[in-house]
Amino acid sequence: MNLPVDFSPQHLHPSTMEDVQNLPDVRAIAIDRVGIKGIRHPIKIQDKAGDVQHSIANFNMLVALPHDVKGTHMSRFVEILNENEQAFSLAAFSEMLSHMAQKLETNTGRIEMQFPYFVNKTAPVSGVKSLMDYEVSLLGEISIDHIKSITLKVLVPVTSLCPCSKKISNYGAHNQRSHVTVSAKVLGDIHIEDIINLVESQASAQLYGLLKRPDEKYVTEHAYDNPKFVEDMVRDVAAKLNAESRVGAYTVECENFESIHNHSAFAVIAGK
Repeated sequence: MNLPVDFSPQHLHPSTMEDVQNLPDVRAIAIDRVGIKGIRHPIKIQDKAGDVQHSIANFNMLVALPHDVKGTHMSRFVEILNENEQAFSLAAFSEMLSHMAQKLETNTGRIEMQFPYFVNKTAPVSGVKSLMDYEVSLLGEISIDHIKSITLKVLVPVTSLCPCSKKISNYGAHNQRSHVTVSAKVLGDIHIEDIINLVESQASAQLYGLLKRPDEKYVTEHAYDNPKFVEDMVRDVAAKLNAESRVGAYTVECENFESIHNHSAFAVIAGK
């Protein structure tokens, strides 16, 4: 026998529904992190010049759950994203971290966001402008004593030219595209562009979205005049990071997608 279901507004009002998440849990086992992963959301990002660009980010939002609480409020994570109207900066990201801890009624939490970031670059000779994209991540953690830690991660594609190939060849030298990834704990007001510029200044040559023939000649010859092993690349970037007061502990990785081998060359340094 099918019993009638009451769909009246009064019956469906939140105050009349049991909040299962807030029920006590008798297993006495705390959960280190619980939340949502892989939610995509449109965002606005403030660049170094103060302008705003639109992008889309992939979020992981996690909090700690006490041993005596059955579940966390998953919908509140989405509410935090929907409520955010300001452009992301390091300060705005830090505010979101605090807001999440308050809204989820917890002392510890973690937000990870990954998004493409675009820089309007000028070609070295012709001056033609084009957009260059970079993969950026922000990782924020808030601890039980409300101390916050933010890590900025940027993947910068560049050109590297092999010093050995240049030395032993009568003409030419093999070069390749390389990915240099910097993950740095933020200590001061540093921008994504600062990390990008730091890395690109240490490469054999930097990349551009659009090059005219005079630009291509310049970039090719510039790379030839600045050969770098993968070891050179991570050491040179690490030296710049060591002198940068706005970053603390860091990791710099470089992967060269070799043009004469079917494998990559790789190096990594963890510093400070």
